[in-house]
Amino acid sequence: MAAGGRTPGKGPGKGPGKEPGRSRALERAGVAGRVVLAAGGGYGVAALATALLSLTLPMARSEAVATATLLSFAVMAGIVVLVFATRTALRALLIVAGTALVLGALLWLAMGGSAP
Repeated sequence: MAAGGRTPGKGPGKGPGKEPGRSRALERAGVAGRVVLAAGGGYGVAALATALLSLTLPMARSEAVATATLLSFAVMAGIVVLVFATRTALRALLIVAGTALVLGALLWLAMGGSAP
């Protein structure tokens, strides 16, 4: 047995019944899905966070908007890291969707509960 408890030549996609082409295609599709989730979900969460912070930061409106916009870059980067750090894409989707839902509800409350 090799170092780390692995048997040489027995990695993912190897062994009986494994098709290397198919597993590679599934792996690429998983990465592509995470890229789409990171880009779209990160943009959506960052936009909601920016809107919420613009309304709730205790400073002049122009300063609040500038500060919230600068913070949105950190929010977007955090979402991207989160999407690729979670064990499954489904868990990443649930976290991003839950965060967006909470931010949307808080934004709705910050706007006085009225429709935009």
